[in-house]
Amino acid sequence: MSRLPPLIALSYFEVAARTRSFAAAAKELNVTPAAISHQIKSLEEYLGVDLFVRHHRRVSLTPAARVALPELHEGFDALGRAVDKIRAYGEERLIVTVCAEPLFATKWIVPRLHRFYARCPDAEVRLQASLHTVDRHRDSDFGVADLKRAGIDVSVRLGYGNYADLAPQQLMSLDLVPIGAPELAATVEGVEALRGVPLLCDSTLTRISEPYGWKEWFRQQGCDSGTLRELRFGNGLLALEAAIAGQGVLLGSRELHQAELSAGKLTVLADSPLNSDQAYYVVSAGEGLERPIAGQFREWLLEEANIPSRGPAGDAAQV
Repeated sequence: MSRLPPLIALSYFEVAARTRSFAAAAKELNVTPAAISHQIKSLEEYLGVDLFVRHHRRVSLTPAARVALPELHEGFDALGRAVDKIRAYGEERLIVTVCAEPLFATKWIVPRLHRFYARCPDAEVRLQASLHTVDRHRDSDFGVADLKRAGIDVSVRLGYGNYADLAPQQLMSLDLVPIGAPELAATVEGVEALRGVPLLCDSTLTRISEPYGWKEWFRQQGCDSGTLRELRFGNGLLALEAAIAGQGVLLGSRELHQAELSAGKLTVLADSPLNSDQAYYVVSAGEGLERPIAGQFREWLLEEANIPSRGPAGDAAQV
């Protein structure tokens, strides 16, 4: 480093030599032409060689400048790439990419995010909502490689917890009850009466190979499901809006619809949940394979769900 002249002078020379103009270099660097001229003169004195031939209103490169310019240009490019890597590492260090089923992402994670930011004010959560987080079969083959391939740090999956290399921990069970707008609830009395109203269906559950919906709920109540008038929606958020609008009764989760239930927008019509082997699980690459911010977000999710986290050896450790 002791052999190098000041880098600012070298950078001014590189731009001036590349543009063949002190005025153009000044415009690119947002300085005055006089500043360019001063730095070039200082560099020439430092090196003991002329770099430019000054003509009337123009300059040209000396042989010394021409032979040095290509490598100097490559050097500044390499410096720029190195600085970009440093900057990217600093930015990505506190970025955590999270993916969850749309309803869970919107109704469970988003309302709580301010508490994570209070804990990690410099973090940036990039939350994605995708139905691909719903497992179709019991024997899911989703693993660390799939997580890395998708660029996801932490995922909340709706499935059976069969993620051997992702250390899954259950966040919330999938227990659904009939819920609807209060004005609709006033006209429906008893389980049998529900068969006469439109039944809203979240098609997220139709992705699951095992049947799970209104027919199963009626059978669990000891009723013949018979012919039902089912209205299907592409995801839980659409079905929720339809329920709030009074368009029918939805099989929904108390936990995910807590805001609407508390606000009186929805009410439980029958306090008899449809139980399922499925649940929402938080998964990540785990200790040693993930950045600290991902581990912090996973632990925060478990804390929000009042679930003990697992220590490095797999034992339960209270958050």
